[in-house]
Formats: sequence, C-alpha cells, structure tokens
Amino acid sequence: MSEAPQVNTRTEDRDGMRITWHQPIEMDDGLVLRADVFRPIQEGKYPVILTYGIYAKGVAYQEGYHHQWNKMVADYPEILEMSTNKYQNWEVTDPECWIPHGYVCIRVDSRGAGWSPGFMAPNSPREIDDLYECIEWAGVQEWSNGKVGMLGISYYARNQWRIAGRKPPHLTAIIPWEGGNDTYRDSGYHGGILSQFQEQWSKVQVMNVQYGRGENARKHPVTGESVAGSITLSEEELAANRVNAFEELKKHPFDGPWHRERSGDLSKVTLPLLTCANWGGQGIHPRGNFNGYIESPSEQKWLEAHGDSHWSLFSSAYGLDLQKRFFDHFLKGIDNGWEKTPRVALNVRHPGPKFVHRYENEWPLARTQWTKFYLDLENEALRTEPVAQEASLEYDGMGDGVTFWMPPMEEDTEITGPMAAKLFVSSSTEDADLFLIVRVFDPEGKELTFMGSTDPHTPIANGWLRVSHRALDPERSTFYRPYHPHDKAEKLTPGEVYECDVEIVTSCIVVPAGWRVAFTVRGKDYEYTGELSEFGKQFHYSTKGTGGMTHNDPDDRPPAVFDNKVTLHAGGGRDPYLLLPIIPPKEGE
Repeated sequence: MSEAPQVNTRTEDRDGMRITWHQPIEMDDGLVLRADVFRPIQEGKYPVILTYGIYAKGVAYQEGYHHQWNKMVADYPEILEMSTNKYQNWEVTDPECWIPHGYVCIRVDSRGAGWSPGFMAPNSPREIDDLYECIEWAGVQEWSNGKVGMLGISYYARNQWRIAGRKPPHLTAIIPWEGGNDTYRDSGYHGGILSQFQEQWSKVQVMNVQYGRGENARKHPVTGESVAGSITLSEEELAANRVNAFEELKKHPFDGPWHRERSGDLSKVTLPLLTCANWGGQGIHPRGNFNGYIESPSEQKWLEAHGDSHWSLFSSAYGLDLQKRFFDHFLKGIDNGWEKTPRVALNVRHPGPKFVHRYENEWPLARTQWTKFYLDLENEALRTEPVAQEASLEYDGMGDGVTFWMPPMEEDTEITGPMAAKLFVSSSTEDADLFLIVRVFDPEGKELTFMGSTDPHTPIANGWLRVSHRALDPERSTFYRPYHPHDKAEKLTPGEVYECDVEIVTSCIVVPAGWRVAFTVRGKDYEYTGELSEFGKQFHYSTKGTGGMTHNDPDDRPPAVFDNKVTLHAGGGRDPYLLLPIIPPKEGE
C-alpha cells in the first residue's frame, strides 16, 4: 500500500563534518530530488564535488558491495586508516577524505533512485537535464565558491562526459574515472553484438535501490533510515515506475538518435579533465576513457591509465593524491605545479602483476612501432610477412575457434596502445560474429590473465565484430582504430568472402623474453580455462574472463544464423593481420 512520503531533512555536525541529509533540489519540472551534503563545519566558501547517480546515497559500501569492499581493503589496507569509512559509498568519494581538505561533497540520488522520486530511466536524457540543474544549484549556495567538479566511477563518470558537453556555467573540471561515453560501442553493443551486462546489472545493482522500496530496502548505517525512500510500494507499482533497461537496449540494435542522446558529444568537451582508464576494463569503460582524451578539444586534458580492479585504486592513497592535486589546481586555484604534469601517465603492466609508472606526452605514443603480424592459416601462426599461398581455415561459428601463435619473444617487448585486426571471412549463413582475443602465455604454456576491472581472469585484449556491421566510416576510422557506423546490417551471401576490420580495445603488457603472444579468433566469448581464484568463484560479475560482458542473448544471436560454419581466408591478395603497438624504450632508457 502506498503512503504519503515523509522526508526528514535535517543538518547536524558529526565526525568533523556538517551534514545535511535529504537536501531538496527542485528540478525544472517541479520534481524534488534528494541529496546528502557534506561540508566543513567552519563557515566559508568551498569548491564542490558533486555526483548524481542511481546507486542510492545511503547504501553502505561494506554492505551493498561487500565482495568489492573486502577485496579492496585487503589489497589497499591504507583505506582503513584514511577515515572511519562510515560514509563510504560505491563509486563515489569518501567525504571524510575531502571535507578536512576544504571541499564540499554532494551525493544526489538520481530520479527514481534512493530518496529521489520519479520514473527510473537509467542514463536517460532527463537525467542529464537533472544533473545540469543540480550543478547550477550547487554553484550558487552560500557555502560554495562557485566552482563545481565531478569525480566518480562508471555511472558517475559516464554522465560527466555527457554533462560536460552541455557546459553548465558552474561546472569547472571533471575526473571521469573508468567510465565510457559511447552507449552503443563502449558497452551496449560490442562490434554490433548485444552485451548482456545490463541484464544482470539491473537486477544486482539497480532494482534493489529504486525509490519506493522503503521498508524492504537496506538501512543507512548512520541514520538507520531506509536507503530507498520512506514509502513502500508494491512490486507492481515499482515495475510500472521504471524502465527495463536491458529490454530497452535490445530495441535499438543499430546506432542512432536513441544511443546518441545517451552518449557524450566529445567535440563539445572543452573544460579541464583528467580521464582515468583501466587496462582490464574491456567491454565497459576504457574505450571511452581513451577516446575521451583523444577526441576532446580541451586544451587542459590529462590521461591516466592503470590496472587492478574497477574500484580499488580510486579509493587508494594513489588515487586520492592524484584527484586532489588536479582539483586543488582547478577548483581552488592552488599553484601546485599540476600544469607542468606530463599529459599522459601510464602504469605499465608486467606479469606478476607489476605496474611501472611512466610519464608520456601524447596518446597514442608517438614512438609506437605499429607492427602487422600476418595470419598463417596453414600453420596457425603469426608471421612478420604475408603468406602468399592461398589458404582457408574453417571453425564452428559458436565454438572455440582457432589460435594463432607468435614464436617466443627474443627480448622483453612492450605492447601499449590501440590494436586492430583485418580478417577475410566467409560464412555458411547470412551472418557471423567475430570474437578476437589477444593473449599471452608463459614458457610452460600457462595463460597470463589479470585482475581486470570486473573479472580476476581477464585476458590482455578483446575485440568484436558482427560481420553484417563491417561497413566503415572512412572519416572517423584510422589505421589503428576502425570505426563502424553500425547503422545497418548488410547480410552475407553464404560462401562469399568479406573483408572485416575489427577494433581491439586498448591495452598494455610487457611480454618477457621467452613468452609468447597468441591471437584467437572464435565464435563466442572468451573463457578462462584455468582454476578460478576464490574471489572469482564468489563475485557475481566473474564470468571466466568477461566480467559480466557476455554475448549470448538468443534474440540477438539466434542459433539458426550464428551456430554456423565460419571460414578465414588468406593469400591471393588477401593478407589478414593483427596490428600491435610495439613500444621501444625512450631515448636514454
């Protein structure tokens, strides 16, 4: 049964902060959103860090995301010493780390989530309209210095790219940490193939914090209140008040207005930005982080790339120091030398894992040796020269495919940057899906995988393409990044050979001498075949290497079309290859 909403907005001083719970912020259509505002007790004007998102401002990190929390503090125990952690939330800043440093932190529950009423439509245009209003509200409060920054992960990063193009006057700088900006290519449809991530995401992270869960939701660890509003609605009422995000995505298999209005227009992002990417986030975030740096015309932009899980480094001492130096410069005007920081900071990945921090001045790296490794179909090998003799190699269209091997590396070899492949393909049916994986194996034949952003057994790099989406946009394509418009399907004539250029998501690895690089072309998602880690056995997005980014929806991949025979072709003027960015040492190293 529904009941009248009751909101106890109040301000109190606790743990060295002045906190306003459920601060009302009225939108242009009259709907009132609710935010928690954390600020210094001492009167003054402070810069603001604002987040607007769907995960409910009252959910304790430790309870709502206990798998992630436990792994994070085990790997980075300093987090337990940096604050009491009573106010930690998923993917946003810990106010106890910022308020003593002279900032205000605002967490806004997005429309339909947490304590904010309304229709829940994740990543919708209406959310960006709301975010604009929230930024401008924050910029004129008596405790605000008029400068608003945004800092957050994933959902709280994606909307940064989008709102930055709208140019709200008080938005001064952004740090989109592991967040894409192209709804279609980054996460929705990989190479035109539907990703199932949102199907599980909606159930695990979204529906349980919808406004109106009331007494059936988790409780705020500090206030004891429900994290999803004071009213309790029926399941039928809740379902009627939200969009089914995955089913809505399925209705839009081609790029177009629906995807564009949910994506960032990078050509309009001109404010200072620090974009932070994860080498292991293939299928959800890093493509957007790297493209955001490349395509934004901002004259004050920086790129940072790291490894490890999706959430840990953001909250670690490393992440906090980086974030504070950037915001201190742009939101406080402190002359801390940030403007002299090289534009690109890479944590170069080695087996171990080991990461070596290194500054660069541009992206992709100017000294990259773009190297083509040609497919030798007869010997299932990768060669430095094309194979002249015509050959073909068939595999099952929903099977494990075929793997091509390089000889063992003669010396340590760094691969860092965007990758691509060219294949010549025929199918026994009217279409085919290509799943490409760049892999590394040690001298004993054990595959090297890493703790990726959402999976502990992530391979080096992934690429995807539905062959009917093979058309290229010649104006946006480069030799290292094929760009497909994905605006139509050009069905195949069975047996006819088609040229396919495939984008492979940017990654980084130093391959030791004696180790081997392999390239797998297959008809389904990558599957790690080794023993799963304990974390991998428990974590809900651990899917043997794909981190929840699976592609098995029967509506999108009907067996009648995709359970077929796919044939690779080479020779006779067809030279399939894998393009890798080989990085020589800097001069003097």
